Amino acid sequence: MMDAMSADDTGLDPQQSAAVLAPRGPVCVLAGAGTGKTRTITRRIAHLVAGGHVSAGQVLAVTFTARAAGEMRARLRTLGIGDGANQVQARTFHAAALRQLRYFWPQVVGDTQWDLLDRKFAIVAQAANRVGLSTSTESVRDLAGEIEWSKASLIAPEDYPAAAARTRREPPADAAKVSDVYTAYEALKVRDGAMLLDFDDLLLHTAAALEEHSTVAEEFRDRYRCFVVDEYQDVTPLQQRVLDAWLGDRDDLTVVGDANQTIYSFTGATPRYLLDFSRRFPDAAVVRLERDYRSTPEVVSLANQVIGAARGRIAGTRLKLIGQRPPGPAPEFVEFDDEPAEAAGVAKAIQKLIAGGTPAAEIAVLYRINAQSEAHEQALTELDIPFQVRGGEGFFTRPEVRQAVSALRQAAGRDDLPPEAGSGKELITLVRAILVPLGLTDSEPVGAQARERWASLGALVALTEDLLVHEPELDLDGLLKDLAARAEARHPPTVQGVTLASLHAAKGLEWDAVFLVGLADGTLPIAHALGDSKSPDDEAAVEEERRLLYVGVTRAREHLQLSWALARNAGGRKSRRRSRFLHGLIPEDSPASRIAEPAPQKKRPRCRVCGKQLLGTNATMLGRCEDCPSNLDLALFDALKAWRSAKSKELKVPAYVVFSDNTLTAIAEQQPQDDRGLVSIPGIGAKKLERFGADVLAVVRGEVPVSADESG
Repeated sequence: MMDAMSADDTGLDPQQSAAVLAPRGPVCVLAGAGTGKTRTITRRIAHLVAGGHVSAGQVLAVTFTARAAGEMRARLRTLGIGDGANQVQARTFHAAALRQLRYFWPQVVGDTQWDLLDRKFAIVAQAANRVGLSTSTESVRDLAGEIEWSKASLIAPEDYPAAAARTRREPPADAAKVSDVYTAYEALKVRDGAMLLDFDDLLLHTAAALEEHSTVAEEFRDRYRCFVVDEYQDVTPLQQRVLDAWLGDRDDLTVVGDANQTIYSFTGATPRYLLDFSRRFPDAAVVRLERDYRSTPEVVSLANQVIGAARGRIAGTRLKLIGQRPPGPAPEFVEFDDEPAEAAGVAKAIQKLIAGGTPAAEIAVLYRINAQSEAHEQALTELDIPFQVRGGEGFFTRPEVRQAVSALRQAAGRDDLPPEAGSGKELITLVRAILVPLGLTDSEPVGAQARERWASLGALVALTEDLLVHEPELDLDGLLKDLAARAEARHPPTVQGVTLASLHAAKGLEWDAVFLVGLADGTLPIAHALGDSKSPDDEAAVEEERRLLYVGVTRAREHLQLSWALARNAGGRKSRRRSRFLHGLIPEDSPASRIAEPAPQKKRPRCRVCGKQLLGTNATMLGRCEDCPSNLDLALFDALKAWRSAKSKELKVPAYVVFSDNTLTAIAEQQPQDDRGLVSIPGIGAKKLERFGADVLAVVRGEVPVSADESG
């Protein structure tokens, strides 16, 4: 991976130098995407140590992910001040708090034992059960998320209902019930005189130890004199409380952040501490890093346009990035008729990039929600392009999808389904009915995990609808076989391949080529963020969605494609509109700049008897109006039923899986003599033609004798 710096491996640009050489004391570095912030802050630490302002062992640098902390430690090692007892400590907030708490616990609490609770699911489930709430996986995860948000926001259990109302939060259950779960959860962590501490408790107890015990605070502050906080726009009130406890009345603090990359407010993160830094420390040095060494000028220009349209207080701090790389290709904007076409188009573009020398591991497809990955997994599979799903599971390995397929399989094994219930258009009705108890509601539910489940189940229905376009007589058994084949095809050996990831999971990463997909209103910005778009909270939610797009754009080094689909399913009504965030960004000479033309009206088939347009599934299948005279050859119809009965026994499938009664009636009436005549009958596609075509034509010609006892 190319270092996000100038070509001179030892050089710093003027802005970076200003940040590195700023005098000891409060420093705020506003660092845009790709501007070399990690190198800058590690050089600042090295400068402070080399200048004798502080010893290496007195510096504590914190960030938010283990990956980022590891990168910082690696940079510090190259400078000779990382790792070791008397070297700079670079850790996540929680890792730093865990280390400190283990050391100070005996002085603060005494002999009371404690263990780290690294998974809270089971205890939250017990708490939910106590108060009569659902203990489904999604419900428990959403409740756990509310507890985490509350603790990160310094909200006590009894204050949750008021806080949820004040912040316009959408609790996954009645707010008072969520409060009860939170209370029960805290009680369940104390057992037999021992305590279980979750990750938020580590921060709470560390802050309390320093705030309430002067000897502990004195010892800690003698040990650590200088603090550096990366990604400062993402701190929560709880993390800020810990930082304040660490600092005491000192001001030897360097913070680094970009308010325009604030995308985690749902976890309690807030940019207000970054925005208010100069108010808290009036003498602070503020340095803006705007030279972008990651992306081409074309990508940088688009990123500036995206964030340039932002509104609100955060927008006032926006950085105007200046691309430092040689020119590259212009970002592409592509409009597709539907999501399968979008996925196929993106996969072909990726195939072309790989053929041109771009490694698959340097290509990413980024989307708003995880359920969007299914179509892209399938499209890449069909072209034998390896991929990996980052920050989530592949579509068919997600628990809700496995559960849904299991429910469909159980339904297929029932013997009380009517013959026509599981094929054709009726298949969609059946699939929806099976998935409703699993969470497929008419409207989007509240709760992040519930929304993910709902979206995945909706994607499964959409996949079924897409399959029916190509095979109108698809039945439940056929659907299950297709799903099994798709799932099996997506289990290649673990290799480096194209990355599929949500925009949230892509934060902090970068690739040579990035495809931003699904950029339609209702997806980005996500539907539940839109509200009435009039209140400050609704506007703030939409602006966070805009920042997600900005983060996505700035992940690309050279190649960038932004795309959207006008319909969800193949051949569906083109009712979607491209994201409002793309307004004014698409060049006039781009094919995607045109207003989408209405979908052409399909010609409806006409009755072969009276010539009128056919209405309804049965009439379309028969090729005639249902009240028009039938020229059914009864003997041929009986022969076809006998052949179907024998074939279904041979294949060990229900008779309707081979052909429905309507299809047999249409064959017995129209008596096709060749493949062309057969496929003209609705419900007989290429797959069924290949499997049964020769047999059916032989029956029509009278070449297959069938005994009377087989004609059931």
